[in-house]
Amino acid sequence: MVHPQALLDELERAPEIPAFEHGARVTTRGELRELIGRFTAGLRAAGLGPGDGVGLATAVTPEGFAALIAVHVLGARAVAVRPGLPEAQLRHILGDVAAVVADEPWEAGVPVLPVDSLVARFTEPVPQGRLDDIATVVFTSGSTGVPKGVAYRYRALTEGRVWRPPVPGSAHERLGAGFGRYLLFGSLASAVMVEQLGVCLLAGGTAVIPQAPPDFPAVLPRLGITAALTTVPRLHRILDVLRSEDVDLSALRTLIVAGSPVPPHTLAEAAERIGPAMHHAYGQTETGILTVCRADEGLGSVGKPCDTVEISVREGEVWVRTPSAFSGYWRDGAATAEVLRDGWVRTQDLGFLDAEGYLHLSGRARDVVIVNAIIHYCGPIERAIAAHPDVDQAYVVAVPDSLTGEAAHAFVVPAPGRSPDLDEVRKAVAAELGEAAVPARFSFVGAVPVAPSGKPDKAALRASIVD
Repeated sequence: MVHPQALLDELERAPEIPAFEHGARVTTRGELRELIGRFTAGLRAAGLGPGDGVGLATAVTPEGFAALIAVHVLGARAVAVRPGLPEAQLRHILGDVAAVVADEPWEAGVPVLPVDSLVARFTEPVPQGRLDDIATVVFTSGSTGVPKGVAYRYRALTEGRVWRPPVPGSAHERLGAGFGRYLLFGSLASAVMVEQLGVCLLAGGTAVIPQAPPDFPAVLPRLGITAALTTVPRLHRILDVLRSEDVDLSALRTLIVAGSPVPPHTLAEAAERIGPAMHHAYGQTETGILTVCRADEGLGSVGKPCDTVEISVREGEVWVRTPSAFSGYWRDGAATAEVLRDGWVRTQDLGFLDAEGYLHLSGRARDVVIVNAIIHYCGPIERAIAAHPDVDQAYVVAVPDSLTGEAAHAFVVPAPGRSPDLDEVRKAVAAELGEAAVPARFSFVGAVPVAPSGKPDKAALRASIVD
């Protein structure tokens, strides 16, 4: 059995149960399976088949998800396209796809197939994927200059814990039991959002799509939500409201915060105000969620390994092994060799396992800043700033931020006799790396402290910041 057969079987098992709810519109599991069969036939009629790259640039809709699964039924390669990409990054991502599925026609440089045009006569969806073929490529933020494609084989989706029925008595089953009504929003290009959608559907739940950007926490009781995923910045906003308003969260069973480090005092307050529904998780695009725990357990940790996840700490660095892991970076053997060895993924995070098996994170072996749960590498941002003619040197560090989890703080050494215009610097970074990579804060310095190693001392720069 190859992915997505287990999902198709689940949809057929209970065709009357709602799979999606969007306002007054309800899409049952039977109707979703029908859409998948029709879209599979439509994609095939467009000349697409096993091994072809198919870009997916749809909104969060039942049709968008059905198109994704139809691509997998064909045995093709689904390439997630995030909204708002700079043109250069978009060209890179679409460089080797045969077509793009989108809500509306647009100029992509390759054929664009509007979702509505894919509706064809229903054919039974029979998965054609081969276990060792690439099923999905999810591109990173692109803050390295060129987005890295995280590639998953059909084997990972078939044998991983998400896209199959949960094992009775497992932590996966216990987690899924809270996903009766899962809040689905954002983008289907988000690996973690789609992963949790899989948990929901395979557990018999319904994905509820808000009609507007969700207003946390009010959206939760208004839509009867039992499970949702949140980022650290959004959690801060939820707590801001709960400090002054009574919001009925009694239906909530699972609220998972993930994507960037969570201060212990924030987790403690969330556990107190939200209760046992509050969970903390740790994972990466390359691995999926690795650990999860209630906010009131494993004090200071990110939880214990999920089912099928093994964790090894080697010289202080966290390595993991899981059937759900990626197979490598798309067409980038050098980058793959840095993090993937003998089936183990080097997370490039530092940490340790305590006596009870909880994982504690203590830092990073990579120079990154995580803004709104998106990883941005500091080096390319520094180079983009330093390329400005009025800048001599630039160094970027990650600092805590209550709105975005972390923020990039740039230290700029002006060129002799020059005075850089920060608006111009910001525009230069945005043009090269995208608006999201622009540092939130800048400081001008005459020189940069040097560590004993002879390298710029970023710890000293970070310590020099005065709130």
